[in-house]
Amino acid sequence: MHDPESTLLHSWHHNAHSWIEAIRTGSIDSRLKVTDQAILLAVLGRQPERALDLGCGEGWLLRALSERSIEAIGVDGDATLVEFARTSSACRVHLANYEELVAAKVDIGNAYDVICANFALLHQDIIPLLAAMNALLAPGGALLIQTLHPWAAAGGDYQDGWREETFEGFKGDWQPMPWYFRTLSSWVNALDMAGFRLASVQEPQHPQSPLPQSLLLVAEQRIRDDGQPCENSS
Repeated sequence: MHDPESTLLHSWHHNAHSWIEAIRTGSIDSRLKVTDQAILLAVLGRQPERALDLGCGEGWLLRALSERSIEAIGVDGDATLVEFARTSSACRVHLANYEELVAAKVDIGNAYDVICANFALLHQDIIPLLAAMNALLAPGGALLIQTLHPWAAAGGDYQDGWREETFEGFKGDWQPMPWYFRTLSSWVNALDMAGFRLASVQEPQHPQSPLPQSLLLVAEQRIRDDGQPCENSS
């Protein structure tokens, strides 16, 4: 696949309006029945006062958290999605891609009780981004990652590598999107290298489905004996 990272970002620019419509109309069954509720409950379970939605898209989670009196801030790399998130809520939403976040070129705030990445970590080299998010957490804060479940999404090829989402069956004008598949151990290793320890693993599942709908990882900062966060090893 030629330059999948750039193709991934371009596909979001192309698909933004179709994505907004899909979320607005509730046309993605797995999200409607399982995964939206799973990430919302996971965030609420941490009882945060302040949360960052990394890759917030059109902002549905920002609105849900704000309605529950949580200070919710969003960041996304697509201008169309950011504009919709800004106009559909009273939340602050920043425009920044992952490279800009790693280089701290955009000030998105800090001291977050929760940072969540809901189906938002789709590129290959996520360790620098995870390490950058680690630095933005308040003491005792947590990173919540919801992603496709590796065992359900493997398709018989259980190894890290680029895959393609064609959005077959979705209404609207969609451009195929590359995304990086990683195994469960790859997720755990990436968190470890970014200075996190895995606190819990959840596998949200619809009662009528034989496979989990997603993998939900809760990670916390590794703390040294002196009480300071561990330096990441990336």
